[in-house]
Amino acid sequence: MLGRVAVAVVGGALTLAGVALLVLPGPGFVLVAAGLAILATKFAWAARPLAYAKDKAQVGLDEVAQSKRRTALALVGAVSLLAAGILEVAGVDLPLVNLLTASMLLLSGLGLLGTIVYARRRGVSGSASPGAAPAPEAGRGPSADVGA
Repeated sequence: MLGRVAVAVVGGALTLAGVALLVLPGPGFVLVAAGLAILATKFAWAARPLAYAKDKAQVGLDEVAQSKRRTALALVGAVSLLAAGILEVAGVDLPLVNLLTASMLLLSGLGLLGTIVYARRRGVSGSASPGAAPAPEAGRGPSADVGA
């Protein structure tokens, strides 16, 4: 019983923090997925939104892997996040940014850069090369037909 309570508290806190960070600077999607993964260890209802999140993450990775334009836009976003964080840490007074948000901007920028590198190296749905042709149903996610 205590284990379920601990999982509910930790998973719920991560999920709620992630939801808040979807609109605030920070790795919101990562925290939502982590919270759902923790919740899914003890609560069966959390498995469905976790599967949905995994599918959406895979779609995003595939889109970055197959589109140089999307990769470039994501790189611009990552560099912008990093630049804003570095400027604030360096002492430049940016509006609505403090040391906490600067650190979140830096973490988000680094996370985005890592995701871009991972997606480009991995290719579309795990294919060997980033330039490989997409699967016939690319964009639907690996388990889009589950439950259909």
